[in-house]
Amino acid sequence: MRPIKDNFSDQASLYKKYRPNYPEALYDLILSHCKNFDLTWDCATGNGQVAEVLSKHFDQVVATDISAEQLSHAIQAGNINYRQGRAEASGLENNSIDLLTIGQAIHWFDFDKFYAEAKRVLKTDGLIAAWTYGTFRVREEIDLVIDHFYSDVVGPYWDDERSYIDKEYRTIPFPFTEIATNQNLWIERNWSIQDIEGYLNTWSGVAHYRREHKSNPVDDVITRLAAHWAETEKVRFPLFLRLGKK
Repeated sequence: MRPIKDNFSDQASLYKKYRPNYPEALYDLILSHCKNFDLTWDCATGNGQVAEVLSKHFDQVVATDISAEQLSHAIQAGNINYRQGRAEASGLENNSIDLLTIGQAIHWFDFDKFYAEAKRVLKTDGLIAAWTYGTFRVREEIDLVIDHFYSDVVGPYWDDERSYIDKEYRTIPFPFTEIATNQNLWIERNWSIQDIEGYLNTWSGVAHYRREHKSNPVDDVITRLAAHWAETEKVRFPLFLRLGKK
C-alpha cells in the first residue's frame, strides 16, 4: 500500500479561503449521467466544497478525508455526514453509492486498493467522477512568470504524483466503462494579487520548499507578478475529467 500523504492539513484555513470552487458546468455534466440520487460519496472532500453542492441534489452525502484539520473547516449541511478516513477504506455498505466523486485528489491514492473499494460500494449503475485542474492562465507576461515559478523554483519540490496533473489525468488508471466528455471545462475567477498570493501558498510544492529553506518563495514571485497585475485579472484553470460507470 502506498504511504498516506497529508500535504494539506497545515494550510487548511488557506485552502478553504483560496482554493477555487468548481463551475456549475462540471456538476451539470456529471449529474446528467446519474440515474439515482439516493447516496453519494465525496472522497477526499477537504473543506467540503463538492459535498455542499452534492447535498443539494442527493438525499444523503458521505464525505471523507484523511485530514481532521481539513474536516474542521468543512461546510456544514444537514444531509452531509463527514468522516475521517483514508480513501481505500470508506466503511460504506456494498452496492450503496449512486455517485462517487474525487476532486483534485485521486492522484494521491493507492489505485488498486481504492478502485477495489470503489467497485465494492458503487451500485451496478453507479457513476465515478475524478477531476483535476491544471496551472492557471491569465495572459502571456503573467503566464511566463507563473510557469517559471511552477517548473523552476517549486518544480523540484513537487511530489511525484504531481505528474498525473501535468498529464491532465490521461495516465491515471481508470478501470471503468469510460464516458466521453467535453473537456472544454474551465474554472474562471477574477482575482486580486492578494488572492493569487493566498492561492500559491496552498501549493504542496511551496509547503515543501518552505520546510526545507525556512523561507517562502511566494514572496518573490508576488513581487514579480505585481508589476503586471491589474487591480483584478481573469484567472482561468483548465479542468480535466475522467467519468465512468461501474
